[in-house]
Amino acid sequence: MCIRTSLVRRAALAAVILLLQACAGSPREAADTLRQTAHGPVHGADDSATNGTLSWKGVPFARPPVGALRWRAPAEPEPWVEVRQTTRFASACKQTGRLYGPGANNRYDETIGSTLGQPLGDEDCLYLNIWQPAKPAQRPRPVIVWVYGGSNITGHTADPVYDGANLARSADAVVVSVNYRLGIFGFLNLAPLKTGNKLDDSGNFALLDIARALEFVQANIAAFGGDPGRVTLMGQSAGAVNVYALLTSPMVVSRSQPLFHRLVALSGGISTAATLPPGALPVVPAPAVLVARGNALLEASLVADGSAADEQAARAAVAARSPQQLAEYLRAKPANTLLETVRTRLAPRGLAAASVIPDGWVVATDPIAAIRNGRYLKVPVLAGTTRDEVKLFPALFAIRPDLGGSSGRLLDDAKVFALAHRYRPEEPPTTKIEDWVPPQYRPLDAPKTGFNARSDRLNDLWFLALRDDVLNALKSQQPEVWCYQFDWHSLPKPFDEIYGAAHTFDLPFLFGNFGPSLYANISFTRGNEPGRLALSRAMMDSLGAFAHRADPNHVGLGARWQPWPARLVFDASAEAARIAPR
Repeated sequence: MCIRTSLVRRAALAAVILLLQACAGSPREAADTLRQTAHGPVHGADDSATNGTLSWKGVPFARPPVGALRWRAPAEPEPWVEVRQTTRFASACKQTGRLYGPGANNRYDETIGSTLGQPLGDEDCLYLNIWQPAKPAQRPRPVIVWVYGGSNITGHTADPVYDGANLARSADAVVVSVNYRLGIFGFLNLAPLKTGNKLDDSGNFALLDIARALEFVQANIAAFGGDPGRVTLMGQSAGAVNVYALLTSPMVVSRSQPLFHRLVALSGGISTAATLPPGALPVVPAPAVLVARGNALLEASLVADGSAADEQAARAAVAARSPQQLAEYLRAKPANTLLETVRTRLAPRGLAAASVIPDGWVVATDPIAAIRNGRYLKVPVLAGTTRDEVKLFPALFAIRPDLGGSSGRLLDDAKVFALAHRYRPEEPPTTKIEDWVPPQYRPLDAPKTGFNARSDRLNDLWFLALRDDVLNALKSQQPEVWCYQFDWHSLPKPFDEIYGAAHTFDLPFLFGNFGPSLYANISFTRGNEPGRLALSRAMMDSLGAFAHRADPNHVGLGARWQPWPARLVFDASAEAARIAPR
């Protein structure tokens, strides 16, 4: 889509700068944080005294996807002339509250524990955040665009782990974090919504949001000191799925100018069942599953509001209405009502997940096959996994008898949050393994049946199978593929065994953020501080080197990144980083 900057808005910006310099209490601050985007001027915050950066939070990159724009590709924002204050995070996208927030206040606080299962956030959520080092640069800095995880049903950029200030300063890069639509608002394959527009019809609204944010970066990041020719797209978990989807997207590949130039994908993959070993867990479901989810939302909505007595009547009601009538019906539904239908009627049937939809344009029909055939955006790739990914998800032992057949966690999310939020790690332990792990998975190190063996087995079938599938495919086409394994598990007891190096536990190290967050109180102590800070510096330096030069190797690492299938293991003692190839 075309992005234009009018002479009127340029003149308005010049007038505003003069006004701010004449009237503001801190003229230098006003000038330093006033920027012109293609849509209008924004005024950010000068945090140079506290964290060495300038920041802009809540910058719109698309129109609110509400009303007639719900379940459509994102449109460019309406232009504005008056200076927009961009000093606070925008609302999280609409979602149902989970252990990871956003809580009632769009931040990490005690309300997360009391909003589990409740509708949170707002459909008006397509905003991004920018951090720029305050120190002058000789040339434009590389850009790192962050895409959060959360199973594509939860997540928000205001999570304190994702604050970009420390990474921007350490990596000497401009860091951008992006909100994108979640759950049924981000991914929905439903025939009545299809109109012949292949973007809208793809159902991949979340991916289109991320692509739209990348277009914003290409058009505007130079005003924030960034180099639009050196953009690293970085995602973790569901965010990794999404960035791999864009790497292999025919829509992205067909562009004359690339949207990004390096890729960082952490703890995720992009496989269908066709390319995985038997029993492994794909992240791209079969088309029939995606159709069933969409139909279930429509039919369950008709039953929930009394328009139909049961599912059979709902199917008859759908058949009797035109696609336009059905689309208008769903778009008129309040977001909270739809989320409640998902929670109460779809989740019990296993139809509440959100996944990329292999429509053939926004998402390749078979992304791994696309890579092996050279039909993807050929850019350097840096991947990562944690040693104990699935120790964050032991409830999933219940999905199959060969994994144990029952949950590996005794505490529900409310109890986990209450304990983690108030925990005092410097004091003697106030919880024990028996409070967390059911007896059938103890002792933890029992061969085959213990918690560790079950975790390792699920990890092999899930994260490691996905990692190997995509990295082997990439390696068949290009040499620039690297991978790390995060092994740090120096948590206070008993969390060193309950969680270890679990999924997401590498993120505080990559962002340099060890302050208050979900797992901070059960992870970080004065005793493990020297080693983890040294490890964090090494990881941020590697990410910075990759963003700058498309190669994670850098002076001072003390080890050499070798291309995949080699891995670099990141670990630390209490006093120092321990980094070695494997």
